Amino acid sequence: MKAGARNSITDVAGVKVGSARDENVRTGVTVLLPDTPMRAAVDVRGGGPGTRETDALALDTLVDRIDALVLSGGSVYGLGAADAVVAALGARRQGFTLMSDEKVPVAPIVPAAILFDLANGGDKAWGEEPPYPRLAREALAAVSEEVVPGAEGAGAGATAGDYPGGLGTASFVSGEGFTVGALAAVNSFGSPYVQGTKQFWAAPYEIGDEFGGRGFPQKARAIGFPPDTKAAAMARQNTTLVVVATDADLSAPDLKRLAVMAQDGLARALRPAHGPADGDIVFALSTSAKKVDAPLRTLTELGSIAGDVVARAIARGVFAAE
Repeated sequence: MKAGARNSITDVAGVKVGSARDENVRTGVTVLLPDTPMRAAVDVRGGGPGTRETDALALDTLVDRIDALVLSGGSVYGLGAADAVVAALGARRQGFTLMSDEKVPVAPIVPAAILFDLANGGDKAWGEEPPYPRLAREALAAVSEEVVPGAEGAGAGATAGDYPGGLGTASFVSGEGFTVGALAAVNSFGSPYVQGTKQFWAAPYEIGDEFGGRGFPQKARAIGFPPDTKAAAMARQNTTLVVVATDADLSAPDLKRLAVMAQDGLARALRPAHGPADGDIVFALSTSAKKVDAPLRTLTELGSIAGDVVARAIARGVFAAE
């Protein structure tokens, strides 16, 4: 198995990521900015999602490419982070347009998803000025090919089950030379650890010692409902936000299937996943840089890879946050 050079979503050429956090508030924002608009699709599996512009990514809509993507803490307040990114890109005239009139603003397509970190002890007394537009501007200014995992960006105030959560990333290069990368902000209801250990459910998919090399028990006993979840949490207080990117030239329907298959990575890394109190969501993106000669086979392979890469990104985020 082979990870990319940075073991990051930015191993997909043309993808950059920036993060910002407010340690006093215990929250943050992560912005994914492609060099050029990327084809995109989305799959939502959690029972308590918080999103923006996901309807625009439906397969029967006008737009199938995005100009940026925002992941944020702050629950509903965090959706305002995308406003700042839209304004900044619009000022650069980066966005969807039906006319070339310079007097008519362009429309940057910036989907967003949020997680709940309002009850983590940070100072949330922001009145009528939540910090998320400011954090989004800082994250946008910080975009690069380096992604720092752990309590950063959208994962700055996150928790995973009964443990610290965080921002994680991973990548994989297929035998055909396609790169698949994942970015995950882990604020899950479910636990990332095998019961009674600090061994990750995602351990079978680990490459090298990327999340500690702790191994996996020879036998994980059936436990029904794990005791180290956020069992006391109410709906919308949990979410794992995921972005999967590839350089394979996939259509919007193909990306939808890639997102569906990538959701398996949450089930491989967290127990339970996709519950009524989670807002689990996967965005799938393509730079369309590399031609696909065997679409059905390649999509099936990339979907399988994506599930593993997502599981690894989740474990890396939690490991770094420890």
